[in-house]
Amino acid sequence: MITLTGSDLEWEWYEYMKKFKNITIGGIQQKIFNLVLITIILMMAAFAAVVFYQSGRLTNLVRNTNEAQNDSITSISEQTMTALLDSNMLQSIQMEAYIAEDLFDDTIKIVNIIADYTSKLFANPGDYPARDVELPDINKDGEITMQVLKEEGVDLDDPTISAKLGLIGNLSELMMAVYSDAKVDSCYCALPDGVMLLVDDHSKSKFDDNGNLLSIPIRERLWYTGAVQSRKIHFTDVTTDLFTNEISIMCSLPVYQGEELVAVIGADLFLNDVSAAVNATARSGSFVCIVNQNGHVLFSPQTTGEFRVVPAEEAEDLRQSSNTQLAAFINDAMSESTNLRLIELSDGLNYVAGAPIASVGWAIISVVPKSLADLPTTMMIDQLDTIKDDATISYNKGISQTKMTIIVLLAIIVILAITASLILSKRIVKPLETITKRIQSLDGDNLQFVMEDEYRTHDEIELLAESFAMLSEKTVKYISEVARISAEKERIGAELSLATRIQADMLPNIYPAFPERPEIDVYASMDPAKEVGGDFYDFFLVDDDHLCIFIADVSGKGVPAALFMMASMIILANNAQMGKSPAQILTDTNLAICSNNREEMFVTVWLGILEISTGKLTAANAGHEYPVVKQPNGNFEIFKDKHGFVIGGIDGAKYKEYDIMLEPGSRLFIYTDGVPEATNSEKELFGMDRMVVALNKAGNASPKEILETVRKEVNEFVKDAEQFDDLTMLCVEYRGNKKED
Repeated sequence: MITLTGSDLEWEWYEYMKKFKNITIGGIQQKIFNLVLITIILMMAAFAAVVFYQSGRLTNLVRNTNEAQNDSITSISEQTMTALLDSNMLQSIQMEAYIAEDLFDDTIKIVNIIADYTSKLFANPGDYPARDVELPDINKDGEITMQVLKEEGVDLDDPTISAKLGLIGNLSELMMAVYSDAKVDSCYCALPDGVMLLVDDHSKSKFDDNGNLLSIPIRERLWYTGAVQSRKIHFTDVTTDLFTNEISIMCSLPVYQGEELVAVIGADLFLNDVSAAVNATARSGSFVCIVNQNGHVLFSPQTTGEFRVVPAEEAEDLRQSSNTQLAAFINDAMSESTNLRLIELSDGLNYVAGAPIASVGWAIISVVPKSLADLPTTMMIDQLDTIKDDATISYNKGISQTKMTIIVLLAIIVILAITASLILSKRIVKPLETITKRIQSLDGDNLQFVMEDEYRTHDEIELLAESFAMLSEKTVKYISEVARISAEKERIGAELSLATRIQADMLPNIYPAFPERPEIDVYASMDPAKEVGGDFYDFFLVDDDHLCIFIADVSGKGVPAALFMMASMIILANNAQMGKSPAQILTDTNLAICSNNREEMFVTVWLGILEISTGKLTAANAGHEYPVVKQPNGNFEIFKDKHGFVIGGIDGAKYKEYDIMLEPGSRLFIYTDGVPEATNSEKELFGMDRMVVALNKAGNASPKEILETVRKEVNEFVKDAEQFDDLTMLCVEYRGNKKED
């Protein structure tokens, strides 16, 4: 006989309660079973009334919710679009204004350089020889030439005029060099006597159809009269060039000795590209235009409205417009970058933003119709209304069908109650079905699973729903972040690609560099560590017997270093073109950079000037790497010169120079620290010794082959290791003075 204790009986009863008629006691099945039974027994009578009452409330709730959603979407969308327009339009016009400002600033610098040299000529005329100058030659069309132009009745044989022409003839090399290197389309020096020297490459335009040389009313030209009246840098209005009929603007500056006007210096800048660029901005009603210092629209793709282009004598000064909002905006844009403003124009409300082009007193204006900015909101609201209308029809139809169904089902629900309860307890409960359907519907842009009250069952269903809600929220955030990062990378990639091309075009890249000079051969290369780099080099003939070469390395990498590099390169080249010694070039360059170097960047520079006729190389070093020299029948050897301090480091620093005699057959190799500091995957440097070995392996090869050999040796050493420094090299072969041979 088996005796059961009290605890055994309790356990058997618990096991019995845990599993009864395939229903798990305390689980979801029990809850469903209890809910159905209690609902049927206690609420059957009131069920129909509740359904009808709640259907009315739900209809009103849906209607009110739809209206609130429309108002919220409209408000948020307008705020978002306004913020995006404010940021994008302002950044865009500031960048365009910066580019235009840089173009005009370069022109001002060119005019100032020529004016400074002209002032020196007239201050000390006895120090300069008389130079021959020639009238335009129709057969030299397409060549860069210095030409003499005159007014009707001016006698070029007059001793006074002839002497002045001989004196300013000393500007020839400077003006031709400026014309070759800069973006101006002509530069000139006019005298109060009615004559001028002009440099361009279209001499044919100085003749009429019969081949007769044209006389030019020089002292009546707007660039001449404007400069004399203002006694400072003067920009004309946009006009057509006298010789080419191209759209252009003239920059001029008078030169005085005491109170006496001795010359007017000028340069032409064609604006065809500016006009084409402005016309290309017209998209779906939005556009960019340019307003000059008189409030007149100079360039615009519009043919109607306030921002259309009309002749100057008919143009309205927008600064004095009867539209006070427009007038205030134009006045502000002339002096500073404006924030986004909403202005009523003749074609409706428009968002506008502006930025000044200070050097010429212009402003660049961006206009976007408000209707265009509101279009996404309107389309979104229309689409949402359509969806809501369809949903309302389906909802009302479903409510009607439900009411009829409930009336029928109430009659038989008592009979089927117990059976239905048992069946429902064995099936997946409604919340689980809803969760499953919601999860299956997640695709495309709809990936957010929202936690709803229906899932808050205080059991496994709620836990499952919360898990899905958290997972979907993280997924949506991740996808959004990936999309944002991808778009930003594409934008930055496009800008850096453009910056790389611009930087490459700044450096000499046409070889052979001096095909007409067999005494020398020069080759150089630069491989930036990033999309843009801080290394740079240049070489050019200062005159027929002197070759200037330099190589430099800016502190830092990337876009900041590239911008500093471009400024440093221009300053070095300008100083070298003025015929200064290497030490003086570095001293003056350091002085110019230190005067406005708030970011405290610096650049190392090695600069030399080779006297081609003798092989004498005069050089100076501002903290740069040692040069490497190979004499005929010798090996490449490091020349340990004395370094000066880096450019931009100390204001007022002085630099010393030294000489190296290059015999015919000698080679000079200069480089940046990216060569010896190239690093392999074991963190080992390429080093000076390997560099010299690579150079000697090339031996007496051409400069191009020497650089290719060094590059190959560096590549084989570093292999796939990532490099963090620009690699720049330049090689000069001195072959001797062939003219004497």
